[in-house]
Amino acid sequence: MRQYNVYILGLDDFNLRKLRGIPGAAECRFIGVLDSQEILEADHFPVADMLRRAEQRMAGSGEPVDAVIGYVDFPVSTMIPVLAQRFGLRAPSLTALLRCEHKYWSRLCQREVVPDNIPRFEVFDPFEPDPLAGLSLDFPFWIKPIKSAGSFLGFRIDDANAFHAAIEQIRAHIGIFAEPFNHILGLAELPDEVARVDGHFCIAESIIGGRQCTLEGFVFDGAVHFHGVIDSIRARNASTFLRYQYPSRLPDRVIRRMEAITERVLTHIGFDQSAFNVEFFWDRHADQVWLLEINTRIAQHHSDLFEKVDGASNHAVVVDVALGREPRFAHGHGPHNFAACCFLRHYSDGVVEDVPPPAEITALQAEFPGFTYEPHVQPGTRLSALTHQDSYSYVLALIYLGGASPQRLREAYRECRRRLRFHIRTLDREGFICDG
Repeated sequence: MRQYNVYILGLDDFNLRKLRGIPGAAECRFIGVLDSQEILEADHFPVADMLRRAEQRMAGSGEPVDAVIGYVDFPVSTMIPVLAQRFGLRAPSLTALLRCEHKYWSRLCQREVVPDNIPRFEVFDPFEPDPLAGLSLDFPFWIKPIKSAGSFLGFRIDDANAFHAAIEQIRAHIGIFAEPFNHILGLAELPDEVARVDGHFCIAESIIGGRQCTLEGFVFDGAVHFHGVIDSIRARNASTFLRYQYPSRLPDRVIRRMEAITERVLTHIGFDQSAFNVEFFWDRHADQVWLLEINTRIAQHHSDLFEKVDGASNHAVVVDVALGREPRFAHGHGPHNFAACCFLRHYSDGVVEDVPPPAEITALQAEFPGFTYEPHVQPGTRLSALTHQDSYSYVLALIYLGGASPQRLREAYRECRRRLRFHIRTLDREGFICDG
């Protein structure tokens, strides 16, 4: 019996290990397409060239192409349906995917079926002479490009000065995503109301909040399924993620409401043959559920959490759906009751001078079973040169932890954070090194 050839856009060593640990991995050959660093660290995305090279790599193997998958946001998520259509593979249609990923189009679709669970929103052109004049939302509100990733160029706007400062940043950097996203938009038929809103536009949304979580699931032959709920814990600024924690501690009744909203929206959009994750807020005081965002993929930051708690990564769902096998995701077979992905962050620009030594990483691995360290910087890294960061902080590293309870996770995180020391030389606003 031959192995299935599963092509992965932007495959890296971390995710390859997760893929090799899923049930049925021995039946698959996991083949990387495009360099992961090219995708994750790019300051621009030549999508047309990426699609051409990926197609050549897949067609030139001389063997059957059984599936193409990904676990990364833009541009990978939008390339999957294009390549799948060219090779006759399972994947959502490009139109359905764009109804999720084009933030304005997605809100229009959501408003048609769950109007009480979304914020007020307006679209605007940041290159207009006075874009604020065209908005009717009261302060505070959020603005973000209609296509971005990782909260890049997302800003909370509390007054006119904050708006104008954010617009300067958006005008300078929006092209990183806008230009390649426009190439993808050019491959689809868009309704007139959406066609006028290309990647250089932004969306403004009224403030929503509460306890945040992410529902992960998949749609297989039109049926929506769920395989996990992850809590997203933010910093006090309410803009920056501190950690993802699994399983969620939200009430079951709230999760059921979120599942019903998700199923209604995805069915309305026509999204099928793919994994997804959908972000929600639950305002406990008002008992209000808010739909924040739909993502057309698993979240790779959740993969280790599922592996620790359930015994297999969420990659298992992606592979099964792409190969036409209905997933049977089992729960509770991992070594830990709870797991977390924690972000080690710095909140001002600077140059990294020292990072935690290998001996300390080894010591933490011995002390905390399941501890995994994923560095994002090295000596000499200028923090402001890191790509696709949120607007308020820089990620120095990720640490993954498992534990018997949320309290044990917090204790382990605090100890790891205390011992993982980074030396960062602060820079002033003009980029010069400050004393001390």
